[in-house]
Amino acid sequence: MPFIPHTESQVQDMLRRLGADSIDDLFGEIPALLQRAAPPEIPAGLGEAGIGRIAKARAGRNHPLLCFAGGGAYEHHIPAAVWDIASRGEFYSNYTPYQAEAAQGSLQLTYEYQTMIAGLTGMDVANASLYDGATAFAEACLMAVRCNRQSGSRRIAVARTVHPAWRAVAGTLLRGQGLKFVEVPLDAGGKADFGPLDRDSGDGFAAIAVAAPNYLGGFPDFGAWRARADKEQALLVVGVNPVALGMLRPPGEWGADIVCGEGQPLGIPMSGGGPYLGLLACKARYLRQMPGRLAGRTVDSAGNTAYALTLQAREQHIRRSRATSNICTNQGLMVTAATLHMALLGGEGLRRVAEACHARTVELVDALTAIGGVRRAWDAPFFHEAVLCLDRPVAPVLAALADQGILGGIDISAEYPELGNALLVCATEMRTARDIQAYASALTGIMRSGAGSGEVRHAA
Repeated sequence: MPFIPHTESQVQDMLRRLGADSIDDLFGEIPALLQRAAPPEIPAGLGEAGIGRIAKARAGRNHPLLCFAGGGAYEHHIPAAVWDIASRGEFYSNYTPYQAEAAQGSLQLTYEYQTMIAGLTGMDVANASLYDGATAFAEACLMAVRCNRQSGSRRIAVARTVHPAWRAVAGTLLRGQGLKFVEVPLDAGGKADFGPLDRDSGDGFAAIAVAAPNYLGGFPDFGAWRARADKEQALLVVGVNPVALGMLRPPGEWGADIVCGEGQPLGIPMSGGGPYLGLLACKARYLRQMPGRLAGRTVDSAGNTAYALTLQAREQHIRRSRATSNICTNQGLMVTAATLHMALLGGEGLRRVAEACHARTVELVDALTAIGGVRRAWDAPFFHEAVLCLDRPVAPVLAALADQGILGGIDISAEYPELGNALLVCATEMRTARDIQAYASALTGIMRSGAGSGEVRHAA
């Protein structure tokens, strides 16, 4: 493929259109200290063993914090067999299996993954994964609008409790499609306030979007959201945490039309934010509007079971401008890990993990709310995350906890100013009673010391 560099006149035209004086101006967001940083000091000609020693020494400078943060990325136990198998060459370096005759193993694994996700969510069909939870949510919203053209609406009502990053990513993609989000706010008890929708004079909604459990750890009133979708003649999109489904009624059983979610809790390390895995499942009647890839099971000419990608006409590489997907990246390696993880745990194992997560979080919330100046934002059920309100700004408290080796949660005061000084905490099965006691002891000392207490911000 020939490489055609930009000419100087093209570069200058680009800079003029961007309002920049030079190429260097385009990197102005990067701190000057980082721009001047020297490359890592690695002696020339060093062998693999030498490089390994350097890498190990530098990794040793890391000081992992005791993690009580969630917000979409969770520290779960991953059985050693998961990545031992996923790292085998036939999985680790495999490409999208367009040539079915050469990829029966990976196609079978993908088919089994789809079957597991469909069963877990209570839906009829699941695809072969998307890029991550945020883009899966965006694709689910776009899919819902396509599936509900008869509504005539270009709007989607979305719960404020859906992950802020999911809403931001979806909002960016939807604007390009001429679609609009209408936010459903929180009431004083952390539930949806449908009042603004009742007073809305727009052209209705093509879809209603909610998460269960949501970003704040709680659960929506399933019946109320299904009833609202029926009233609006809209499709119901539900975001999920797959681990929570180990102990919860699947959304397909309470009326979800499309289910999406982040698959990171299924055997995928936090890894500083990726690569992760987007989940997407739906009712059978919406199958042909589902973005991404789908593996199907059939028989070959000899009558033997065989697997192949199916309904490929909807993919970008075939339909181009008529494609049903904006970002249909198939996270094949992450699918492999998730499939192995679910197979090793089984239904009973996943249920036990979910129950342990909930139990640890109950212990955590009880321990922290026994401390002066700490209370729950509201008294409502939660899975493995909960919102606590402090009598002082959260950021200095989290900084003080980090100094003691504890990642104390997420400061959500900016995203949810109506909650005041709000802290989102999380516990998974990885946290022990000793871990929780260490957090409670550290927070007790910090609250007594008055860290940040001079800047109290009250809830609206």
